[in-house]
Amino acid sequence: QVHLVESGGGSVQAGGSLRLSCAPDGNIFIFNAMGWYRAAPGKQRELVAVKTSDGNIQYGDSVKGRFTLSRENAENTVYLQMNSLKPEDTGVYYCLGVKGTNFWGQGTQVTVSS
Repeated sequence: QVHLVESGGGSVQAGGSLRLSCAPDGNIFIFNAMGWYRAAPGKQRELVAVKTSDGNIQYGDSVKGRFTLSRENAENTVYLQMNSLKPEDTGVYYCLGVKGTNFWGQGTQVTVSS
């Protein structure tokens, strides 16, 4: 069974920064794509950023210019640098790994206060 382990969530004031990281627990196959989704309270899960196997990175419209996704393929690790955080960025952030199917982490809470 594949377990994705997220870290780096927490509480920060508006304008601050956080860095999330995600890696599988143990040595497994290399994911074709990795990235992040988030779920705000009472809302559906939405795309934050995903890097596909061809190297393209897709960002959600609300985070463009503020968030940066990076990935270390050899380590099967993905990072999300979040700058200029806003209260509307508050939510649970889920790591995604794709290899034939989608694998999700348990989620890490990000809270941005005004």
